Amino acid sequence: MRAIVVGAGIGGLTAALSLRRAGHDVALVEQSRRLTEIGAGIQLAPNATRVLRRLGLLDTVAEHSTRPAHMSFRTWSDGSEICRYVIGREAEEEFGAPYLQLHRADLQRALVAAVPPEVLRLATAVVGIDQDDKAAHVTTASGERLAADLVVAADGIRSAARQWLFGADEAVFSHTAAYRALLPAAEVADLDLPEYAGWLGPGRHVVHYWLRRGELLNMVAVFATDQLAQESWTARAEPGEPLRAFAGWDPRLLTVLDRAGQVFRYGIHTRAPLPRWNLGRVTLLGDSAHAMVPFQAQGAAQAVMDAAVLGDCLTDRAPDEVPDALDRYVRRRAPAATTVQRSSARAGDDYHLPDGPAADARNARMVALAAENRFGPHSAAWPLDVLTDG
Repeated sequence: MRAIVVGAGIGGLTAALSLRRAGHDVALVEQSRRLTEIGAGIQLAPNATRVLRRLGLLDTVAEHSTRPAHMSFRTWSDGSEICRYVIGREAEEEFGAPYLQLHRADLQRALVAAVPPEVLRLATAVVGIDQDDKAAHVTTASGERLAADLVVAADGIRSAARQWLFGADEAVFSHTAAYRALLPAAEVADLDLPEYAGWLGPGRHVVHYWLRRGELLNMVAVFATDQLAQESWTARAEPGEPLRAFAGWDPRLLTVLDRAGQVFRYGIHTRAPLPRWNLGRVTLLGDSAHAMVPFQAQGAAQAVMDAAVLGDCLTDRAPDEVPDALDRYVRRRAPAATTVQRSSARAGDDYHLPDGPAADARNARMVALAAENRFGPHSAAWPLDVLTDG
């Protein structure tokens, strides 16, 4: 069987590897002339790292990662701990794979290195996808018409394929935006920061954790806003803007923002859930199907899970079985991804409660959940039984 994967992000790269593991020929087409190392921190829970193990990449990725022992939730103003969850060795033993924190570029590099050079076609913009009963076709900006038994559209939150398949449907601004900064460990060594923490406050929250085995601190400071914010990895915040936005927060956080050489600002967008992701021989995958707010650190992990289940569903399948296999893929993945999409949005609302009775009740719930489930509520997204080990 021949497959074309559109888009060489995390989801597209993993899909190409999963389909090759399933025994199929794959062409991975990407409009960029080169795969640039954009972005910053990314978190991979056990559901995603188990997939990396299946693909033979876990050791490579883990070599450049940090493995936190705990996730600590704290109060915005003074850093007092609300509760903590276990995500270290105990979680690895429970869920069968580690929880890793790493730079997005390191993950991308490992995935790209595993894709044979002849599979990846850069500078190949897709301008149309169509199909008939026997094949799907991808039309490129240069006028090529590529035929395949299967097309996987992993073309991101601004997916053109989603529009071609299901009609006009815009990305939705989540009314939240974030400041993002990376700092060398030496710049913050005197601040006594927790290894991995989420700080909760009125209309805002901050998350920070270490990358590259503790060499870099990744900080993301999220704030609610009704002002439409640009969705960009490279837009910079104005000098002093983050400090003003988080005035009054724990001095350690303000010091991190003050010492950051450059702070980026980006708007957080989502996509509305779809009743289905596939049509005939074409399917969506990753953000094109279920872009979500990042408040449960599951966006990339869910794309990786999509890719793994897609490979499972297409193992030992013939070309005429593709539509049915894609139906199975969507039945297995859409409910889980949509659940995480919704729970991530609810988590953002919960994190941003104003001080007072509502926040006090939230904190009490979190303490009770930590006593009931030491891995925390986010672990509901980690079950691995949707995968087979074939």
